[in-house]
Amino acid sequence: MISIFRKEISSFFSSLMAYIVIGIFLVITGLFLWVFRDTSILDYNYAGLDQLFAIAPIIFMFLIPAITMRSLAEEYQQGTVELLFTKPLSASQILIGKFFANWFLAILAILPTLIYYCSVYQLGSPKGNIDTGAVIGSYIGLFFLAGGFVAIGMLASSLTKNQIVAFLLAVFLCFMMHWSFDYLSKLSIFFGSTDGLVEKLGISYHYRNISKGLIESRDVVYFISIIIFFLWASIVSLNSKRS
Repeated sequence: MISIFRKEISSFFSSLMAYIVIGIFLVITGLFLWVFRDTSILDYNYAGLDQLFAIAPIIFMFLIPAITMRSLAEEYQQGTVELLFTKPLSASQILIGKFFANWFLAILAILPTLIYYCSVYQLGSPKGNIDTGAVIGSYIGLFFLAGGFVAIGMLASSLTKNQIVAFLLAVFLCFMMHWSFDYLSKLSIFFGSTDGLVEKLGISYHYRNISKGLIESRDVVYFISIIIFFLWASIVSLNSKRS
């Protein structure tokens, strides 16, 4: 598993992929936080990073599938998956190694945004007038969100050898898991006792909860369960290719 992790990280940084992913994420978030008037922190009378954590899921919905689409689809396309199977590695070790490599890259894209926190901290009136607890909770939520989207992207990549198809499928699944349950819960057929239950099935509900700065076990368990489920489905898909 460690060898797969190192191989993936080396592959990322030996190409432009890692730098492009990190660069695009920072440029887009920077534009929304500091340049665009409708979302710029400078045009608000409130010191916070709410805009960052609101737009990050939308950016990740496209950026993370772009990272994960090559994970297994490229192996299928080039025939190197057969070489992986000849090594003393199980399908779960291969998947978990690739998962943590992709998640690591997503976290690397998030970490430089800490400079935004430092900037808002300094610009606050008075200095330091920012809800640090909420910011920490939001970052933790963003890390879990990235992990969930990576696991979803891994499943999409395990289902096809076409990277574009893997990308589109991952975008669709990320959207469905994050936002669709919010929309479904608002349908009239779910009004009453079941609308709250339907909403809780989606990633968005638990991401918002953690972003408030209150880390509850049910939200953490939800994200871990999402990651485990999609990784399990990916392992099943990979094993089917093996046989």
